[in-house]
Amino acid sequence: MKNRFEIQGNCLTVHLPREVDHPAADEIRRESDNILRKNYIRTMVFDFSETMFMDSSGIGMIMGRYRAMGMRGNCIRVTGVSVYIEKLLHLSGVYKFVEICREA
Repeated sequence: MKNRFEIQGNCLTVHLPREVDHPAADEIRRESDNILRKNYIRTMVFDFSETMFMDSSGIGMIMGRYRAMGMRGNCIRVTGVSVYIEKLLHLSGVYKFVEICREA
């Protein structure tokens, strides 16, 4: 995924694709794990501004990054969420573990 990952200080921003399905989630998982091994990252931000569709593998990918970050409070944030994505985050219970930021 070219130019999808942006590191600023100790924050990793992941610009998600239009569709977060199993292949996309798997690639994001692999690359973010690689970045976490090589860099000191305290916060991950998932930017959903381009995302129109996400399935359960996207939910699993977010929860996996939460566990990889040590399950600290406020270590995972999501921005640019549409009504559809926000509803998925609430229905799945992920909203309890991530901070939903209204402004990107």
